[in-house]
Amino acid sequence: MDVIWHGHACFEISGNDLTVVVDPHDGKSIGIKPPVCSADVVLVSHTHSDHNAAKVIRGNHVDIIAQTGKFDIKGMEITGYPSFHDEEQGAEYGPNVIYKFKMDGIVFCHCGDLGDIPSEEVIDDLQDVDILFVPVGEVFTIGLDKLQQFISMIHPKIIVPMSYRVGGLTLPINTIDDFLDTIDDDSVIYVGNEVDLTSEDVSEFMGCWVFDH
Repeated sequence: MDVIWHGHACFEISGNDLTVVVDPHDGKSIGIKPPVCSADVVLVSHTHSDHNAAKVIRGNHVDIIAQTGKFDIKGMEITGYPSFHDEEQGAEYGPNVIYKFKMDGIVFCHCGDLGDIPSEEVIDDLQDVDILFVPVGEVFTIGLDKLQQFISMIHPKIIVPMSYRVGGLTLPINTIDDFLDTIDDDSVIYVGNEVDLTSEDVSEFMGCWVFDH
């Protein structure tokens, strides 16, 4: 299985049978390179343009655009959970969908532009998550104090930060530095742009994986 970061909140996850791309951007509108990949499934957490560019992804993909509920796509179960893009129950930036899916024995959870801790019901249903993708740029998403609470409620095996300022990005969000200050240095692992792993590789808490785009 391969996990590739395409910048911002866009990840490509490829298993034995399927490729899922989450929150694709078009690149040029936010100042970084667009994702160059194909997919069977595209998941979009919300309809803001920097997360909703399914058209740039190649392939005959099924698109789930900001939808909650359970979906069976080509034999893979995907669940979309309701959440908000801000602390005002969506009054500022609208709703956000958290997606969870299992591929090749590994449970992934992509939080999109999560702006606040979701409901207890959602938290309870995320207890089996292995790899948790969380926004850490703060300006338009959850603050770091609440993010720490959320992560501790989920206790994933791997934390993957996303949606933070990198070179070229034109969005006025924070860098990853403040978030990394909240993580034990020994738990931070720089994994490059792509990770190849199997379910046997995912054990107890493995730390914070920082991708490079």
